[in-house]
Amino acid sequence: MTSIIQVENLQKSYTMGHNEVHALRGVSFQVAAGEFVALTGPSGSGKSTLMHLLGCLDRPSDGRYLLQDRDVSRLSADEQAEVRNQHIGFVFQKFNLLPRITALENVMLPLLYRGRVKDASQKATAALHTVGLADRAHHRPAEMSGGQQQRVAVARALVTDPAIILADEPTGSLDSRTGAEVLDLLLNLAANGRTILVVTHDPSVGSRAGRVLQMMDGVMQ
Repeated sequence: MTSIIQVENLQKSYTMGHNEVHALRGVSFQVAAGEFVALTGPSGSGKSTLMHLLGCLDRPSDGRYLLQDRDVSRLSADEQAEVRNQHIGFVFQKFNLLPRITALENVMLPLLYRGRVKDASQKATAALHTVGLADRAHHRPAEMSGGQQQRVAVARALVTDPAIILADEPTGSLDSRTGAEVLDLLLNLAANGRTILVVTHDPSVGSRAGRVLQMMDGVMQ
């Protein structure tokens, strides 16, 4: 299987006052194309730090991170932004939709940021259809349930056809039934070839993931 993500001895340290904090202490793993991987662990284990590095929101102190065989470990801020826009889809716990615009317009945003205007509406409509919300395209977030808003967020992550979707606690703000529906959606996307890595405290996500990566004190267990 082709590796979408290859992490080699990834380390991240921060200086806080007179102390050096080692958030990641040599993490190595791979994620293959089409995998659904759950990243779990207690608060302070390094999950969020690792997610920031995988999302090209930060750089490691040491080690390598290859995304589709490209070493993205030491990119400039502008290069990181390009990778985020073109190769990574994000789904957050709080949805992060803009409240004054419609679902369709929210999903179009990553394409517009890329300067791709010509077919943005068509592609956003197709992404909303994939998540079962084509009939809510012209509704604003306040006119939709939490589960529907998270589906819009998933459509926004899909619209650029990213190499990987990184989902940070995607069921964390939802009730159990709605969370299960969003999880079903993500699992279905993975079954159809999408590569998805989910950071979660939700045991139901871990129990249904194809593989679970457990972190503790900055290392992979």
